[in-house]
Amino acid sequence: FGGGGGTILPTEIDELHAYGITRIYSPDDGRKMGLVGMIQDVIAQCKDSKNEPTKRNVVKEKPNGHTHFILDEWHDIKTVAHSISLAEANEPFDLLKNNEQNKKQPILGITGTGGAGKSSVTDEIVRRFLTTYEDKTIAVISVDPSRKKTGGALLGDRIRMNSIHNPRAYMRSLATRENDKALSNHVQEAIDIVKAAGYDFIILESAGVGQSDASILDFVDISMYVMTPEYGAASQLEKINMLDYADIVCINKFDKAGALDALHDVKKQYKRNHGLWTAKDEDLPVIGTVASTFNDPGCNILFNTIIGEVIKKTGDVWKKYDAPVRNSSLGEAVIPPKRVRYLAEIAEEIEKYNKACNNQSTIASQWYQVDGTIQLLRESAKVLKEKDNGHVAALEEILQKVKNKLSVENRNLIEEWETVKALYQKENFEYDVRGKIIKQPLYFESLSHTKIPKIAVPRFKDWGDILQWRLQENFPGMYPFTAGVFPLKRAEEDPTRMFAGEGGPERTNRRFHYVSVGQPAKRLSTAFDSVTLYGEDPGERPDIYGKVGNSGVSIATVDDAKKLYSGFDLCDAKTSVSMTINGPAPMLLAFFLNAAIDQQCEKYIIENDLRERVNEIIEAKYKLENLPHYIGVNGEEVHPEKGQMTGHLPKGNDGL
Repeated sequence: FGGGGGTILPTEIDELHAYGITRIYSPDDGRKMGLVGMIQDVIAQCKDSKNEPTKRNVVKEKPNGHTHFILDEWHDIKTVAHSISLAEANEPFDLLKNNEQNKKQPILGITGTGGAGKSSVTDEIVRRFLTTYEDKTIAVISVDPSRKKTGGALLGDRIRMNSIHNPRAYMRSLATRENDKALSNHVQEAIDIVKAAGYDFIILESAGVGQSDASILDFVDISMYVMTPEYGAASQLEKINMLDYADIVCINKFDKAGALDALHDVKKQYKRNHGLWTAKDEDLPVIGTVASTFNDPGCNILFNTIIGEVIKKTGDVWKKYDAPVRNSSLGEAVIPPKRVRYLAEIAEEIEKYNKACNNQSTIASQWYQVDGTIQLLRESAKVLKEKDNGHVAALEEILQKVKNKLSVENRNLIEEWETVKALYQKENFEYDVRGKIIKQPLYFESLSHTKIPKIAVPRFKDWGDILQWRLQENFPGMYPFTAGVFPLKRAEEDPTRMFAGEGGPERTNRRFHYVSVGQPAKRLSTAFDSVTLYGEDPGERPDIYGKVGNSGVSIATVDDAKKLYSGFDLCDAKTSVSMTINGPAPMLLAFFLNAAIDQQCEKYIIENDLRERVNEIIEAKYKLENLPHYIGVNGEEVHPEKGQMTGHLPKGNDGL
């Protein structure tokens, strides 16, 4: 079942129905049936699906000698899936005919506590398997617990499975159907079915288990127990049944605090349980991993340890995963354990700073009030010609105590206030940048010749208000920089956002030149199409072809990046480029940097009159007709000729 929200065309829906998808719901279905009606239709068709005959998948031959099915699968996953469904419904099913009856198909069992990261570890194993063995297939049978209250199961293990979207991989989720079990009653039938289908390696992942469960051992050749460093006291390890039988122990989430202590304790327990009193710690199959980290060294070691057990159990030759490894995953975390609360620490520091500001501003107000009282007493004494009876001296003593409560920095902020304020009331503001005096006007002049200040100076009198403002807002270019890091915005810079991104690089380049023509500063904002953002190359695949250059520019090579920013000096101080990118950010950044470097090389060649020499080298190495060319505004190629560009470049493009 599926639905596209209007993005799947009616012809595409018919094609998917013909392939074997039961039902794709369109917006028309939503209007006719409603949400409840569609849900009821799904449930009704699922109830009857077990009685439908299995339709054989369409096959096609590939030059690699393998039979491929309609979506390039290496095995008939449609028949496999239907057979497992029949087994779950206690209906008879036919095993697929396996032409390699004597082939050894090892089964890896993965079990462990709920939330230990079994699915993430499984995903990492699948990824390395598909990378290492280009001629082998893998099946994953994942079991999720059924809830006692509703009887339903989330079947959410596939949420963590990013590597299964491969024609050589198959995954099936099963529910336990009982709330007190870690495996389904139909696990063995599912294993028999994927074995008969010809899968080379099978992974059985159980639901989260307690300390005593070891039921997975009855179905697998190699067993692995996944746990985390947060298991409690060391005495809890004595209660974990799987530590007696597991061939491999994986301590996932090894970036957590106390991971090294956990590794030491688990290894000690493993020695005790298996009677390996003289074994070295580094030889034990207890491995720390961080499955959430790409190319985690611990996962590399874990995979090779699993393959070592496969070789030991089957006697077959399986090559190891070729990747640089280290002894553990410790230190590989994106956020180190000591900094996992860094956002909370930032919030705490800001709250602490705000409290300190309020406290200091209150003291500054008291200082202002006491100082004002002293001034009033002195003035009244002069008017009345009375002698000081000690009140002023007492207040001056209080004044000094209050003043001492302020930090030196805050006292300076108050005492220098009149001087700093005067700087912003002049005609021009002057400041130093790396030894150069920058002078800028502080006022705009309106059409009615009224002078309007660029910076409005507060009219505070109370020293507490002044201090509060200077600590929380302050002038531009002054701490805490809430008004900007520079004293004034430079008048010659225009912050206009020049946005473009559609079609090929030449089309977007034309748009950039159109929106920036005559502007002193170039502020290029680039949007990429979804094909580029997902790290794919343009292709004829149906899910790619229609999206190339749609709602963004298509960039797949360095030459594309050169065309995209042609005519803009990327190293000019008045040129800035923003790129909306996510996954392929390193590659697109590399494209951008190489385009900028090539521009500087081109400028050097022109300035030093090296064009003829460079052209000779290029012509000797490459056929000119095979080199990439910029497509001009007339749809024809632009060619370099005698140091000049011949062709129709966009207005403003100088050919750089």
